[in-house]
Amino acid sequence: MSAVIITNNLILMQRVIDEIKTCYDPEIPVDIWELGLIYELDLNDDNELKVTMTLTSPNCPVAETLPAEVENKLKLLPEIKSAELKLTFEPTWTKDMMSEVAQLELGFM
Repeated sequence: MSAVIITNNLILMQRVIDEIKTCYDPEIPVDIWELGLIYELDLNDDNELKVTMTLTSPNCPVAETLPAEVENKLKLLPEIKSAELKLTFEPTWTKDMMSEVAQLELGFM
């Protein structure tokens, strides 16, 4: 599953994605973008960013820290006026949501 991307500013959105790709679940050697944990990115014309993401499970050991890390990193991007992260478990994450890159890295292909 690919993330839904809503924006008119593709250059800034690519910077957002690049920043997200610096975030990792410490138990999995693949970034959260490739894992498919980001469900939606919505960047409006005022550079206010809304992120919808999930975790590999509701009991994930980094449930308290990973979403905050993502939100804080995105807030530090100079062009981003604000960043708000919403955590969801619908739909439930499955390994089928991983990119081919992640599946290859983790030996699923």
